[in-house]
Amino acid sequence: MSALISIDGLRMTYGRDVVLSGVNLKVQPAEILTIVGPNGSGKSTLLRAIVGAEKPKAGRIERSPELRIGYVPQKMAVDTRLPLSVLRFLRLPNHSSSAAVAALKQVGAEAMVKRALADLSGGQLQRVMLARALLGAPNLLLLDEPTQGLDQPGSAALYKLIEGLRDDLGCAIMMVSHELHVVMSASDRVICLNGHVCCEGHPDVVASAPEYRALFGSGTGGALALYRHEHTHHHHDHDGDDHDHVHGHTHAE
Repeated sequence: MSALISIDGLRMTYGRDVVLSGVNLKVQPAEILTIVGPNGSGKSTLLRAIVGAEKPKAGRIERSPELRIGYVPQKMAVDTRLPLSVLRFLRLPNHSSSAAVAALKQVGAEAMVKRALADLSGGQLQRVMLARALLGAPNLLLLDEPTQGLDQPGSAALYKLIEGLRDDLGCAIMMVSHELHVVMSASDRVICLNGHVCCEGHPDVVASAPEYRALFGSGTGGALALYRHEHTHHHHDHDGDDHDHVHGHTHAE
């Protein structure tokens, strides 16, 4: 099967700052691919380049003619204070009510159809955003920190849902995550990014790679230690990953 996405020599810059350089990768049909890396490593920039929201400085991004992308960005673009019901939100701009309800069922959120967006918890809102991404029957889901702000049970439930979507719909999933102790078991392939591809492969291969250990330490302890470290940064980076700073997260560590 041909790749859904083929990236060759991708270079992304913000002003004089080089965010990504020499990135080569392919996304294969029906695989779960997770991008990990420290703050400012270009993870969100990579996803925005794939959806066409940002133009490469150099390199090529080739998309399969059959490619249909569902994208859940890092930050919610809809003001949840607006008096919008979940159904009305999903119908925008021109989707049918039946399609909206079907998408909610796919993410186990059909009971929320009449709820106001403003009344949803973080986990419920993420499911609604996932449902919206499914409306176009995507064969590639791009998820930027899908469990951001969720507690550990909420994160685990969302990862299980994501795996189920791949199995049920046969779509590929490419997600950015800092929850290394989870994604290492939930992914078919992991790419370690730090401005360039440091290493990639099956989770077990990446976890034992010297480049990965240099960034994350060795074993689960190293991954969890980095996760704590990531959540105590106080600077903003060029990757738009400012959500990694301290926000009172309740991750069990």
